[in-house]
Order: sequence, then structure tokens, then C-alpha cells
Amino acid sequence: MAKTPKQPKMIIGWREWISLPNFFIPAIKAKIDTGAKTSAIHAFQIEPFERSGEKYVRFYIHPLQGRDDVSIPCEARVIDKRKVTNSGGIGQKRYVIGTTVEIAGRQWEIELTLTNRDEMKFRMLLGRSAMKGVLIVDPQQSHQTGIVNTEKIYKD
Repeated sequence: MAKTPKQPKMIIGWREWISLPNFFIPAIKAKIDTGAKTSAIHAFQIEPFERSGEKYVRFYIHPLQGRDDVSIPCEARVIDKRKVTNSGGIGQKRYVIGTTVEIAGRQWEIELTLTNRDEMKFRMLLGRSAMKGVLIVDPQQSHQTGIVNTEKIYKD
């Protein structure tokens, strides 16, 4: 059986619009952070529950910074609950979920921690674990995959 040829790594900037198709989020602006090991997303009203003996979480995402009128309900199976050190050096216990990320038409699986990023400039942070083997970051660039008109995407 022939192996699928490996795709070349995609070059992106320090901030990009990405999609989370499992959560029906067509666009969320993410900071691409090689200093962070783990990816994180702004989540609120996080509620753990069980389904068929497995741990899950329900949560909501505001995908647009500064706007709480757009709220997307989500749920995912819990992979782990682990201590993550935030940008202020404080350790926090966070739920870890798995999901698909899409950038410029390419999709792959990542782990994502759920946390309150209300006060942060970006609703999502893409850490280096999610980039491994797929992305190269050019810190002098921004929006290499295009700029999204969120008014068209997130209209009523």
C-alpha cells in the first residue's frame, strides 16, 4: 500500500483566522504562540457531564473579541483535566478536549484547553503542540491565510 505524500509545512503569521469545524465555528482569530505548549480557547459556562460512562463538557464560546452577542454552544469529550501555567505564571486546572482545527483548507486534530480569555486580546491561542509537523510561523507576518469579514459570517 502506497504512503500518502507528506504535505509541506504551511507558513503562517503570528495571528491568523482559523476554523473549528467540530464546533461550527467558521472563523476565530487566533494568536499563534510558539511560547505556549498548549492551545487554549475562551470558554464560559463550562459544565461537566457524563454520557455512556465517559466524561464530557458543555460550554459556550464567544468567537469574536469584544462581542458577547455571538455565542456558540459546544460540547466535547474530555481528554484530560490538567494543570496549565497561564501567561501570568499561575497554574490553573483546565479541561482538555480534542477537536479539529482548519487553517487555509488544511485540517488536523489538536488538543485544546478551556479557559476564560475574556480579558485577553485573542479568543484563541494556538500553541506549539498544535503546530508540530504542520506549521511554520513567520513572526513578521500576519493574516497569511486571509482576512475574514465577520459581519457576513456571524450575522443573525
